[in-house]
Amino acid sequence: MAEPTLLQTDPEIAGLIQQEERRQHEKIRLIPSENYASRAVLEATGSVLTNKYSEGYAGKRYYEGQQLIDQVETLAINRLKKLFGVDHVNVQPYSGSPANLAVYFAFCQPHDVVMGMALPGGGHLTHGWNVSITGKYFKAVQYGVRREDHRIDFDEVAKLAREHKPKILFCGATAYARTIEYAKFAEIAREVGAVLVADVAHIAGLIAGGAHPSPVGKAEVITTTSHKTLRGPRGGVIMCDEKHRAAIDKAVFPGLQGGPHNSTSAGIAVAAKEAATDSFKEYAQRIVTSAKALADSLLSHGFALATGGTDNHLVLADLTPFNVSGKIAAKALDEAGLVCNYNSVPFDTRKPFDPSGIRIGTAAVASRGMKEPEMRQIAAWMDQVVTAPTDTALQAKIAGEIRELCAKFPAPGILI
Repeated sequence: MAEPTLLQTDPEIAGLIQQEERRQHEKIRLIPSENYASRAVLEATGSVLTNKYSEGYAGKRYYEGQQLIDQVETLAINRLKKLFGVDHVNVQPYSGSPANLAVYFAFCQPHDVVMGMALPGGGHLTHGWNVSITGKYFKAVQYGVRREDHRIDFDEVAKLAREHKPKILFCGATAYARTIEYAKFAEIAREVGAVLVADVAHIAGLIAGGAHPSPVGKAEVITTTSHKTLRGPRGGVIMCDEKHRAAIDKAVFPGLQGGPHNSTSAGIAVAAKEAATDSFKEYAQRIVTSAKALADSLLSHGFALATGGTDNHLVLADLTPFNVSGKIAAKALDEAGLVCNYNSVPFDTRKPFDPSGIRIGTAAVASRGMKEPEMRQIAAWMDQVVTAPTDTALQAKIAGEIRELCAKFPAPGILI
């Protein structure tokens, strides 16, 4: 007798999943940290590998029955090593934040000085912001951006590094629209004896596809998520120079975690194989050209953009000229079928939970095959909604137009 399906076992959860599939298919997803994993990645991630416990590393496990698991994890590691050109890879971190925490654990003691980009300037919580464990367990020094152009202030970075001598210097961001200048960070890190860590969670796919400079050879340690622009499952990865292999591996296991999520490792392996293709390189370039087109179109509609534009996959828009908060705008845009997130902008005068800006990205729309013409249309829709955020009839009209557009660009991994 066949086992009951999800629909038969739990129709409530099955129904919610089906609704989420339809939502992802029918809306334009502009959150920079979101994307579409392929059907192959989804199949690997939802496989029987989730049944296996595998503490340790390939060839050095604490449980038996690892003959196939070791091969899966080794494939993921070797494919990423080749893709990024790095010495060592650890695919066991459960996500990006645990990956970053493992780096701190590898190189720091409690209360050591660490340094990273401040959240208001576009940095990530785990780069030492005060509400994060990384800002509470370590003495975190934060650098920011210049007021006049919102670019990283390297004079400030150098001054703070010389004064505080951090053990770790993080570069990378979650809401910074410009190219990360790894060579400048590396020079500062060398001068003060810090380990340079590049957090490329948002731009790993761009790096793999040749659409953003690589930190390899400049940063001794590189952390990333395996989703976002890389289009893998929800997981984390640490890459490093050979000299840091033992410290990183020990920090992940047994330092912070037990057994890895083997199904995630399989999904990472599949995503790494997909990222080595010519079609992935085309997709990565499409992300960047689409983001530039979207930024230019938004500027033409009167939007104020942090840094004045973008070099990568995201755009950070300040809605102060529209006299509407980012939170109100994001909720109105969602109703209209345009999904983004409200976000603080540099030197924001509003609170983080009700900030002045919205954060927009083109990774998911690029995965659907949308290009510059669609970006111009998206900007026009956004202008209409933000100009009249309480007009529910307008939102419903635009949502219908967006459903028609999305039907022409099928979402990867979704069978509707």
